Amino acid sequence: MLPDLWFDPSLCLINGAWVPPASGDTLDLVNPSDGSTLCAIARGTSPDIDAAVAAAQAARMGDWGRFTAAERGRVLTRLGQLVLNHTDTLALLEALDVGKPLTQARNDVIALARYCEFYGGAADKVHGETIPYLDGYTVYTIREPYGVTGHIVPWNYPMQIIGRSVGAALAMGNACVLKPAEEACLTALAFADLAQQAGLPAGALNVVPGLGAEAGAALSEHPGIQHISFTGSVATGSLIQAAAAKNVVPVTLELGGKSPQLVFSDADLDAALPFLVNAGIQNAGQTCSASSRILVQRPVYDQVRARMSTAYGKLRAAPATDNLELGPLISTRQQQIVQSFLDKGADLETAATGEIVSNAPTNGAYIAPTLFADVSPNHALAQQEIFGPVQVLIPFDTEEEALEIANGTEYGLVASVWSQNGARQMRLARQLRSGQVFLNNYGAGGGVELPFGGTGKSGHGREKGFEALFHFSQLKTVAALHG
Repeated sequence: MLPDLWFDPSLCLINGAWVPPASGDTLDLVNPSDGSTLCAIARGTSPDIDAAVAAAQAARMGDWGRFTAAERGRVLTRLGQLVLNHTDTLALLEALDVGKPLTQARNDVIALARYCEFYGGAADKVHGETIPYLDGYTVYTIREPYGVTGHIVPWNYPMQIIGRSVGAALAMGNACVLKPAEEACLTALAFADLAQQAGLPAGALNVVPGLGAEAGAALSEHPGIQHISFTGSVATGSLIQAAAAKNVVPVTLELGGKSPQLVFSDADLDAALPFLVNAGIQNAGQTCSASSRILVQRPVYDQVRARMSTAYGKLRAAPATDNLELGPLISTRQQQIVQSFLDKGADLETAATGEIVSNAPTNGAYIAPTLFADVSPNHALAQQEIFGPVQVLIPFDTEEEALEIANGTEYGLVASVWSQNGARQMRLARQLRSGQVFLNNYGAGGGVELPFGGTGKSGHGREKGFEALFHFSQLKTVAALHG
């Protein structure tokens, strides 16, 4: 059951006011832990996107556009504190909405606050440069906001992805239109309301819930949008990029992944084991950067398999509020997709499975975490993104073979190398086709400060860290001839 809310989730936030969608329609928000309806959310459509973009344009030309960088930073810093003040409520909303265990949801709240703090502190730290040029000239550069930015956020990590995209965009002075996923949008609405409490002017952040094919499509093709940030599937990302291209609008895409961890025979297996398992099953494996492929050198393959199998045997999927290792998947539709992959693995050897607790509601979207052994690098489960708690073990002999396997998919988001050999670490860090490479760790604790993005079908552009501020701004060169 939802806690008492201080906002109405059946409304859109446009120009600082909570308003009903133009359609007059709502969508049911489903609790994936038991299949019950949490509440009704607004079914925003094209007219709502039009109104939100107009409000954002007015904010850019009005109050928000007159804020100095330092003033923008203060708003974001206050917003970070308000997020922390609502930690328990936001964590419960995310757990009920997404299905992730409370502990993981609470970590997402802390991450959202950290993004606000980081970008609040960074807002007045982005500087231009002077460029030595011809005699009699002074040339310098300045960074300016795009204007109105569109943000289409997925259901798996709403708070974190809002923090890294909307936070950076606001820090640079853009006004934002946010379309959260229809499957999970409560924390997006809560965040927008808290932003107003923190002093964000009306229209600087507008939120229009709704279906991707309606509100999302309208935002992607809107001529009033100057930049779009999207996190989600390759198929949807391609559609958004094509729509934005009609208006010659830049797009930051963070898409899928099939991220490997490479375990060499000299690895510290005690240190590696928690990362090998947790990076694959966190948020029930519904993570773009999930480590779904574990590549293991043959001298330690049997040992790694035995250790991971033991760990898998202790994993339990349960309702989010039970706060065990895994919650449900986001929906029964996603459950069916993951089950179809498990069916494709019928010819594989199952090394271990976790369990779904006996009291899990039958209408919940649960999948038992599954570990497959001795998987060919070309098998569908080793090539395609599953987006569920499924990992495959792939043996290799040489460093060259490991590199070929690791780079042998369409994706390139994250990779990890477990080895005590420093030269090998440096070689592979350069040669792995991946946006992030972790040496003897995985994920670096989330790393708000660390630029994040992929290569290949994992997308393009970078979010997080200072790099995001550059991506949410454009460079202007000023050349003054003064003699």
